[in-house]
Amino acid sequence: MPDGFWTSEEYDERAHDLYNDGDFDGALDTLKEGLVLYPGAVELYVGLGYARLAREEFAWARQAFHFALGLEPGHEDAMVGMGEVLLRLGETAEALRLFAEVEAMGFEDDVELMLTMGRALYRDARHARARDVFARLAASRPDSAEAAAALAYALHRLGDDVGASRQLRRALRISPDLHEARVYLGHVLYDRGDGRSALREFERVPPGEHWDPLALYRLLELKADLLQWDMEDPRLSPWRLRLEELERFDDDPVERVLAEVEARFGGGESMWALRDENQLELFEAGSEEPDDTTVTVRLPGGMIFRGGWHDVVRQMRDEAGFRHEPIVEFMKRLAEGWHERAGVEVTAMDPEAFLRGAAEAGLIRLKVHD
Repeated sequence: MPDGFWTSEEYDERAHDLYNDGDFDGALDTLKEGLVLYPGAVELYVGLGYARLAREEFAWARQAFHFALGLEPGHEDAMVGMGEVLLRLGETAEALRLFAEVEAMGFEDDVELMLTMGRALYRDARHARARDVFARLAASRPDSAEAAAALAYALHRLGDDVGASRQLRRALRISPDLHEARVYLGHVLYDRGDGRSALREFERVPPGEHWDPLALYRLLELKADLLQWDMEDPRLSPWRLRLEELERFDDDPVERVLAEVEARFGGGESMWALRDENQLELFEAGSEEPDDTTVTVRLPGGMIFRGGWHDVVRQMRDEAGFRHEPIVEFMKRLAEGWHERAGVEVTAMDPEAFLRGAAEAGLIRLKVHD
């Protein structure tokens, strides 16, 4: 409990900060504490719903959004949150009705709300509907690079490479440093057989900003094929060194065997094998790992991070150069990128589940120290 009494807005802001930092447990505790004092605060119920949704506690998220909408039936954030929950639960028609109602209320140019709706549809593999949402947003907000890039990703999923290329170029005209979109454009062009244009996009990304080994392989291949550069040409050194950083693994055979075991079995029982995701409230007390749990994570490039679950993800984010980005957004962006490039699903519900999921998919090496 804080010194004195916080206002409901202060509880909401504090929970929002904790949520963005990936501390969903802390956000939940803060929101629950605030609701004891302010049981009529709709924003606290909305925050509670999104925190539950991030943890994939769908039944509890639904209940929180239901309370929020009971207090304020037309609350747009609660409606969008409820829509995403309903999508996850298979109640598609009602989810789509809520999304359409939010747009009809005049929020069709609200970047955050529309991106949230579109991404929820995209994650649910409803790419055509996601495309339509992103297209309306891109039309109403021509200044948004994120909207154009999101539309491009949906178009590419639907097989429209020409349209995807057009929207990626539009995004890059708005924000030339949107490196993820530029790398994506490079892949689209490469797959279409336009090697020279693909090379131009790949090499416009500074070596240190490349996080996709496939893009670097393709860049080196195109330099050799199109420009006849020898692979030992010193002009290729920055990209070769970056590729080595991303793909160098430790050669210790014992570590390699342990990593393979951990990747296969996730370093222990999956939390979902032990708990009903709709009954997590019953297990909150005493079921979490101790706060002093230490883990070691080794990335494909050989880089090692050590600390608590939150600390390790924070270190990964900072090392990647995204210190400004909330941890929850960093996890979501990484998970979406893995899905796009490798076809694997990694939950971004909290740092522990995120790291365990990445290890199960073989994307990182994880060791939990008891």
